[in-house]
Amino acid sequence: MALKKHDQFIKQSNDVAFDQSHTPGERAPHPGIYRCTNCGDEIAIAGGHVLPPQNHKQHTSTAPIRWQLIVYAVSQP
Repeated sequence: MALKKHDQFIKQSNDVAFDQSHTPGERAPHPGIYRCTNCGDEIAIAGGHVLPPQNHKQHTSTAPIRWQLIVYAVSQP
């Protein structure tokens, strides 16, 4: 689970980007923290970089591995 200390640095959002899941090896559409929906592992990744492959970690479940954005890093213009 991602942690935070200061509320002023993270805002609540209902952006649809948080509802989507992505396959291993897919390019991350947004920079931020992604969570494996299978094992709960979290990674920080730059937008456009490739999400970890199917074998990023040993899994006890046979459920498909999907990556879901949980923290969206926003760059200032």
